[in-house]
Amino acid sequence: MPTATATLSVSFGPSKKPHLSFCPFGATSITLTNFTSPPIRRPMTTSAVSIEKETVISERPHTFLRQTDGEDNGSIRSRFQSMILEMQESVCGALEALDGAGKFKEDAWTRPGGGGGISRVLQDGAVFEKAGVNISVFYGVMPPEAYRAAKASAADQKPGPVPFFAAGISSVLHPKNPFAPTLHINYRYFETDARKDTPGAPRQWWFGGGTDLTPAYIFEEDVKQFHSDGGGVIRDGNFVIFSNISILRECADSVVPAYIPILEKRKDTPFNESHKAWQQLRRSRYVEFNLVYDRGTTFGLKTGGRIESILMSLPLTARWEYDHKPEEGSEEWKLLDACMNPKDWI
Repeated sequence: MPTATATLSVSFGPSKKPHLSFCPFGATSITLTNFTSPPIRRPMTTSAVSIEKETVISERPHTFLRQTDGEDNGSIRSRFQSMILEMQESVCGALEALDGAGKFKEDAWTRPGGGGGISRVLQDGAVFEKAGVNISVFYGVMPPEAYRAAKASAADQKPGPVPFFAAGISSVLHPKNPFAPTLHINYRYFETDARKDTPGAPRQWWFGGGTDLTPAYIFEEDVKQFHSDGGGVIRDGNFVIFSNISILRECADSVVPAYIPILEKRKDTPFNESHKAWQQLRRSRYVEFNLVYDRGTTFGLKTGGRIESILMSLPLTARWEYDHKPEEGSEEWKLLDACMNPKDWI
Protein backbone atom coordinates (compact mmCIF):
# COMPACT_ATOMS: atom_id res chain seq x y z
CA MET A 1 0.00 0.00 0.00
CA PRO A 2 1.60 3.30 -1.04
CA THR A 3 1.84 6.23 1.31
CA ALA A 4 -1.17 8.43 0.74
CA THR A 5 -0.90 11.68 -1.15
CA ALA A 6 -2.81 14.70 0.12
CA THR A 7 -5.42 15.15 -2.54
CA LEU A 8 -8.45 17.30 -1.97
CA SER A 9 -11.53 15.46 -3.17
CA VAL A 10 -14.59 17.56 -3.96
CA SER A 11 -17.73 15.52 -4.50
CA PHE A 12 -21.47 15.14 -3.92
CA GLY A 13 -22.62 12.83 -1.14
CA PRO A 14 -25.83 10.75 -1.06
CA SER A 15 -27.76 13.79 0.12
CA LYS A 16 -26.38 15.71 -2.89
CA LYS A 17 -24.75 18.14 -0.47
CA PRO A 18 -21.24 18.95 -1.75
CA HIS A 19 -18.40 18.03 0.58
CA LEU A 20 -14.60 17.96 0.57
CA SER A 21 -12.16 15.41 1.89
CA PHE A 22 -8.48 14.51 1.77
CA CYS A 23 -8.27 10.93 0.58
CA PRO A 24 -5.43 8.41 0.26
CA PHE A 25 -4.85 6.96 -3.16
CA GLY A 26 -5.55 3.25 -2.98
CA ALA A 27 -5.91 2.08 -6.55
CA THR A 28 -4.89 -1.38 -7.65
CA SER A 29 -1.27 -1.47 -8.78
CA ILE A 30 -0.64 -1.37 -12.54
CA THR A 31 2.76 -2.62 -13.64
CA LEU A 32 4.85 -0.47 -15.98
CA THR A 33 7.01 -3.39 -17.13
CA ASN A 34 5.74 -3.11 -20.69
CA PHE A 35 6.68 0.58 -20.71
CA THR A 36 10.26 0.19 -19.52
CA SER A 37 11.27 -3.03 -21.30
CA PRO A 38 13.03 -3.13 -24.70
CA PRO A 39 10.69 -2.96 -27.72
CA ILE A 40 11.03 -6.66 -28.47
CA ARG A 41 9.43 -7.39 -25.10
CA ARG A 42 6.47 -5.04 -25.56
CA PRO A 43 3.91 -6.97 -27.63
CA MET A 44 1.06 -4.91 -26.22
CA THR A 45 2.32 -1.57 -27.50
CA THR A 46 3.70 -2.86 -30.78
CA SER A 47 0.89 -5.11 -31.98
CA ALA A 48 -2.26 -4.86 -29.85
CA VAL A 49 -2.44 -1.07 -29.91
CA SER A 50 -2.88 1.04 -33.00
CA ILE A 51 -2.24 4.78 -32.78
CA GLU A 52 -0.28 6.35 -35.59
CA LYS A 53 3.00 8.08 -34.80
CA GLU A 54 2.65 11.84 -34.35
CA THR A 55 4.30 14.44 -36.57
CA VAL A 56 5.38 17.74 -34.99
CA ILE A 57 4.10 20.73 -36.98
CA SER A 58 5.12 24.38 -36.99
CA GLU A 59 1.60 25.81 -36.77
CA ARG A 60 -1.52 24.46 -35.15
CA PRO A 61 -4.23 23.29 -37.55
CA HIS A 62 -7.78 24.59 -37.59
CA THR A 63 -9.04 21.21 -36.41
CA PHE A 64 -7.71 17.82 -35.38
CA LEU A 65 -10.89 16.02 -36.43
CA ARG A 66 -11.13 13.86 -39.50
CA GLN A 67 -13.04 15.31 -42.43
CA THR A 68 -15.71 12.66 -41.95
CA ASP A 69 -16.41 14.09 -38.50
CA GLY A 70 -17.00 17.60 -39.81
CA GLU A 71 -15.10 20.65 -38.60
CA ASP A 72 -17.99 22.55 -37.07
CA ASN A 73 -21.16 20.57 -37.54
CA GLY A 74 -22.50 20.75 -34.00
CA SER A 75 -21.50 17.17 -33.18
CA ILE A 76 -20.29 16.24 -29.72
CA ARG A 77 -16.79 15.71 -31.12
CA SER A 78 -16.58 19.17 -32.66
CA ARG A 79 -18.20 20.87 -29.66
CA PHE A 80 -15.82 19.20 -27.25
CA GLN A 81 -12.77 20.05 -29.37
CA SER A 82 -13.86 23.71 -29.39
CA MET A 83 -14.33 23.64 -25.63
CA ILE A 84 -10.85 22.28 -24.83
CA LEU A 85 -9.14 24.65 -27.27
CA GLU A 86 -10.91 27.62 -25.66
CA MET A 87 -10.12 26.35 -22.18
CA GLN A 88 -6.43 25.93 -22.99
CA GLU A 89 -6.26 29.54 -24.19
CA SER A 90 -8.03 30.92 -21.11
CA VAL A 91 -6.07 28.83 -18.59
CA CYS A 92 -2.68 29.68 -20.11
CA GLY A 93 -3.57 33.37 -20.29
CA ALA A 94 -4.60 33.45 -16.63
CA LEU A 95 -1.47 31.59 -15.50
CA GLU A 96 0.93 33.79 -17.47
CA ALA A 97 -0.72 36.89 -16.03
CA LEU A 98 -0.34 35.53 -12.51
CA ASP A 99 3.26 34.39 -12.97
CA GLY A 100 4.37 37.68 -14.50
CA ALA A 101 7.65 36.29 -15.86
CA GLY A 102 7.22 32.83 -17.38
CA LYS A 103 5.82 32.16 -20.84
CA PHE A 104 4.34 28.96 -22.21
CA LYS A 105 6.26 27.03 -24.85
CA GLU A 106 3.93 25.42 -27.39
CA ASP A 107 4.31 22.20 -29.38
CA ALA A 108 1.65 21.03 -31.83
CA TRP A 109 1.45 17.70 -33.63
CA THR A 110 -0.86 15.71 -35.87
CA ARG A 111 -1.28 12.11 -36.94
CA PRO A 112 -1.74 11.00 -40.57
CA GLY A 113 -5.12 9.38 -39.99
CA GLY A 114 -6.54 12.24 -37.95
CA GLY A 115 -6.07 13.54 -34.45
CA GLY A 116 -3.22 15.35 -32.74
CA GLY A 117 -2.72 17.81 -29.96
CA ILE A 118 -1.13 20.91 -28.47
CA SER A 119 1.17 20.89 -25.45
CA ARG A 120 1.97 24.07 -23.59
CA VAL A 121 4.53 24.12 -20.78
CA LEU A 122 5.85 26.97 -18.61
CA GLN A 123 9.06 26.26 -16.65
CA ASP A 124 11.10 28.21 -14.11
CA GLY A 125 8.69 31.12 -13.85
CA ALA A 126 8.35 33.52 -10.95
CA VAL A 127 5.45 31.59 -9.39
CA PHE A 128 5.41 28.24 -11.18
CA GLU A 129 8.30 25.82 -11.19
CA LYS A 130 6.41 23.97 -13.89
CA ALA A 131 2.94 24.36 -15.37
CA GLY A 132 1.55 22.35 -18.26
CA VAL A 133 -1.72 22.57 -20.19
CA ASN A 134 -2.27 19.91 -22.87
CA ILE A 135 -5.12 19.16 -25.26
CA SER A 136 -5.32 16.08 -27.46
CA VAL A 137 -7.58 14.33 -29.96
CA PHE A 138 -7.05 10.62 -30.64
CA TYR A 139 -8.33 7.98 -33.03
CA GLY A 140 -7.10 4.45 -32.47
CA VAL A 141 -7.61 0.85 -31.44
CA MET A 142 -6.83 -0.25 -27.90
CA PRO A 143 -6.46 -3.57 -26.14
CA PRO A 144 -8.98 -4.64 -23.47
CA GLU A 145 -6.67 -3.64 -20.59
CA ALA A 146 -6.40 -0.08 -21.90
CA TYR A 147 -10.19 0.06 -22.28
CA ARG A 148 -10.58 -0.93 -18.63
CA ALA A 149 -8.05 1.75 -17.62
CA ALA A 150 -10.15 4.35 -19.42
CA LYS A 151 -13.57 3.10 -18.29
CA ALA A 152 -12.52 2.16 -14.74
CA SER A 153 -14.81 -0.85 -14.50
CA ALA A 154 -13.78 -4.50 -14.24
CA ALA A 155 -17.14 -5.47 -15.73
CA ASP A 156 -16.16 -3.86 -19.04
CA GLN A 157 -13.63 -6.49 -20.03
CA LYS A 158 -13.88 -7.25 -23.76
CA PRO A 159 -12.32 -10.09 -25.78
CA GLY A 160 -10.65 -8.09 -28.54
CA PRO A 161 -9.19 -4.72 -29.60
CA VAL A 162 -11.57 -1.78 -29.18
CA PRO A 163 -11.73 1.09 -31.72
CA PHE A 164 -11.98 4.45 -29.96
CA PHE A 165 -12.08 8.23 -30.24
CA ALA A 166 -10.86 10.36 -27.35
CA ALA A 167 -10.36 14.06 -26.72
CA GLY A 168 -9.39 15.88 -23.58
CA ILE A 169 -7.56 18.61 -21.70
CA SER A 170 -5.09 17.95 -18.91
CA SER A 171 -3.26 20.48 -16.78
CA VAL A 172 -0.86 20.14 -13.85
CA LEU A 173 0.46 23.20 -12.01
CA HIS A 174 3.46 22.94 -9.66
CA PRO A 175 4.12 26.21 -7.78
CA LYS A 176 7.55 27.00 -6.37
CA ASN A 177 6.34 27.92 -2.88
CA PRO A 178 5.75 24.82 -0.70
CA PHE A 179 2.75 26.51 0.93
CA ALA A 180 1.02 26.86 -2.45
CA PRO A 181 -0.84 23.70 -3.52
CA THR A 182 -0.39 21.79 -6.75
CA LEU A 183 -3.43 21.65 -9.02
CA HIS A 184 -4.44 18.91 -11.46
CA ILE A 185 -7.24 19.30 -14.01
CA ASN A 186 -8.44 16.62 -16.41
CA TYR A 187 -11.61 16.60 -18.52
CA ARG A 188 -12.25 14.26 -21.43
CA TYR A 189 -14.73 12.82 -23.90
CA PHE A 190 -14.50 9.20 -24.97
CA GLU A 191 -16.21 7.03 -27.57
CA THR A 192 -15.82 3.36 -28.39
CA ASP A 193 -17.28 1.79 -31.49
CA ALA A 194 -17.73 -1.63 -33.05
CA ARG A 195 -16.30 -2.78 -36.36
CA LYS A 196 -17.04 -5.92 -38.32
CA ASP A 197 -13.60 -7.34 -37.57
CA THR A 198 -13.85 -6.67 -33.80
CA PRO A 199 -16.83 -8.66 -32.52
CA GLY A 200 -17.87 -7.87 -29.01
CA ALA A 201 -16.48 -4.34 -28.97
CA PRO A 202 -18.83 -2.01 -27.07
CA ARG A 203 -20.68 1.00 -28.45
CA GLN A 204 -20.38 3.53 -25.66
CA TRP A 205 -19.53 7.17 -24.99
CA TRP A 206 -18.98 9.22 -21.86
CA PHE A 207 -17.59 12.44 -20.44
CA GLY A 208 -15.20 12.14 -17.50
CA GLY A 209 -12.59 13.83 -15.41
CA GLY A 210 -12.15 15.91 -12.29
CA THR A 211 -9.88 18.20 -10.31
CA ASP A 212 -7.33 17.67 -7.52
CA LEU A 213 -5.96 20.31 -5.16
CA THR A 214 -2.82 18.71 -3.71
CA PRO A 215 -1.17 20.67 -0.88
CA ALA A 216 2.02 19.98 1.02
CA TYR A 217 0.63 21.98 3.94
CA ILE A 218 -3.04 22.14 4.92
CA PHE A 219 -4.85 25.45 5.30
CA GLU A 220 -8.47 24.80 6.16
CA GLU A 221 -9.56 28.18 4.81
CA ASP A 222 -8.08 27.24 1.42
CA VAL A 223 -10.09 24.04 1.40
CA LYS A 224 -13.30 25.93 2.09
CA GLN A 225 -12.49 28.65 -0.42
CA PHE A 226 -11.71 26.17 -3.19
CA HIS A 227 -15.05 24.49 -2.64
CA SER A 228 -17.05 27.68 -2.31
CA ASP A 229 -15.57 29.30 -5.41
CA GLY A 230 -15.41 26.06 -7.38
CA GLY A 231 -19.14 25.74 -7.80
CA GLY A 232 -19.29 22.11 -6.72
CA VAL A 233 -16.54 20.48 -8.76
CA ILE A 234 -17.46 16.80 -8.89
CA ARG A 235 -14.83 14.27 -7.93
CA ASP A 236 -14.91 10.59 -6.96
CA GLY A 237 -11.51 8.99 -6.45
CA ASN A 238 -9.82 9.57 -9.79
CA PHE A 239 -12.71 9.40 -12.22
CA VAL A 240 -16.19 10.85 -12.54
CA ILE A 241 -18.69 10.45 -15.37
CA PHE A 242 -20.72 13.50 -16.40
CA SER A 243 -24.18 13.27 -17.90
CA ASN A 244 -23.62 15.95 -20.55
CA ILE A 245 -21.13 18.46 -21.93
CA SER A 246 -22.83 21.45 -20.26
CA ILE A 247 -22.22 20.11 -16.75
CA LEU A 248 -18.61 19.28 -17.61
CA ARG A 249 -18.06 22.77 -19.06
CA GLU A 250 -19.49 24.41 -15.94
CA CYS A 251 -17.10 22.42 -13.73
CA ALA A 252 -14.10 23.01 -15.98
CA ASP A 253 -14.67 26.76 -16.17
CA SER A 254 -14.84 27.12 -12.39
CA VAL A 255 -11.53 25.49 -11.48
CA VAL A 256 -8.87 28.10 -12.28
CA PRO A 257 -10.91 31.03 -10.88
CA ALA A 258 -11.20 29.02 -7.65
CA TYR A 259 -7.46 28.21 -7.57
CA ILE A 260 -5.88 31.58 -8.40
CA PRO A 261 -7.00 33.39 -5.21
CA ILE A 262 -5.42 30.61 -3.13
CA LEU A 263 -2.21 30.86 -5.13
CA GLU A 264 -2.11 34.64 -4.81
CA LYS A 265 -2.43 34.26 -1.05
CA ARG A 266 0.31 31.59 -0.68
CA LYS A 267 2.86 32.26 -3.42
CA ASP A 268 4.89 34.78 -1.40
CA THR A 269 4.66 33.06 2.00
CA PRO A 270 8.14 32.89 3.60
CA PHE A 271 9.58 29.37 3.78
CA ASN A 272 12.82 27.65 4.75
CA GLU A 273 14.81 24.64 3.53
CA SER A 274 12.85 22.17 5.66
CA HIS A 275 9.56 23.36 4.12
CA LYS A 276 11.03 22.95 0.64
CA ALA A 277 12.35 19.48 1.48
CA TRP A 278 8.87 18.41 2.61
CA GLN A 279 7.36 19.71 -0.61
CA GLN A 280 9.90 17.66 -2.56
CA LEU A 281 9.04 14.53 -0.58
CA ARG A 282 5.32 14.98 -1.25
CA ARG A 283 6.09 15.46 -4.93
CA SER A 284 7.77 12.05 -4.96
CA ARG A 285 4.44 10.53 -3.96
CA TYR A 286 2.77 12.62 -6.64
CA VAL A 287 5.13 11.09 -9.20
CA GLU A 288 4.37 7.61 -7.84
CA PHE A 289 0.63 8.08 -8.11
CA ASN A 290 0.82 9.71 -11.51
CA LEU A 291 2.94 7.03 -13.17
CA VAL A 292 1.53 3.96 -11.44
CA TYR A 293 -2.11 4.60 -10.55
CA ASP A 294 -3.51 7.56 -12.49
CA ARG A 295 -5.90 6.21 -15.15
CA GLY A 296 -5.28 8.98 -17.64
CA THR A 297 -1.51 8.48 -17.52
CA THR A 298 -1.67 4.69 -17.69
CA PHE A 299 -4.14 4.87 -20.56
CA GLY A 300 -1.78 7.13 -22.50
CA LEU A 301 1.16 4.82 -21.86
CA LYS A 302 -0.84 1.75 -22.87
CA THR A 303 -2.10 3.24 -26.13
CA GLY A 304 1.09 4.71 -27.57
CA GLY A 305 0.44 8.32 -26.59
CA ARG A 306 3.03 11.10 -27.00
CA ILE A 307 5.45 10.50 -24.11
CA GLU A 308 6.75 14.08 -23.91
CA SER A 309 3.19 15.31 -23.41
CA ILE A 310 2.23 12.56 -20.97
CA LEU A 311 5.23 13.30 -18.74
CA MET A 312 4.39 17.02 -18.76
CA SER A 313 2.52 16.38 -15.51
CA LEU A 314 5.64 15.49 -13.53
CA PRO A 315 7.27 18.17 -11.35
CA LEU A 316 10.60 19.66 -12.37
CA THR A 317 12.15 18.51 -9.06
CA ALA A 318 11.29 15.93 -6.40
CA ARG A 319 12.98 14.12 -3.53
CA TRP A 320 13.00 10.51 -2.34
CA GLU A 321 14.01 9.49 1.19
CA TYR A 322 13.66 6.01 2.64
CA ASP A 323 10.98 5.61 5.32
CA HIS A 324 10.67 9.30 6.08
CA LYS A 325 8.33 10.01 9.02
CA PRO A 326 7.48 13.55 10.16
CA GLU A 327 7.36 14.36 13.87
CA GLU A 328 3.95 13.67 15.38
CA GLY A 329 1.96 16.86 15.84
CA SER A 330 3.97 18.82 13.26
CA GLU A 331 2.36 20.56 10.30
CA GLU A 332 3.82 17.89 8.04
CA TRP A 333 2.33 15.16 10.22
CA LYS A 334 -1.08 16.88 10.06
CA LEU A 335 -1.06 16.48 6.30
CA LEU A 336 -0.47 12.73 6.50
CA ASP A 337 -3.08 12.42 9.23
CA ALA A 338 -5.61 14.14 6.97
CA CYS A 339 -4.69 11.71 4.18
CA MET A 340 -5.17 8.64 6.30
CA ASN A 341 -8.27 9.91 8.11
CA PRO A 342 -10.48 11.72 5.55
CA LYS A 343 -13.13 14.09 6.84
CA ASP A 344 -15.69 16.61 5.66
CA TRP A 345 -14.09 20.05 5.68
CA ILE A 346 -17.22 22.22 5.56
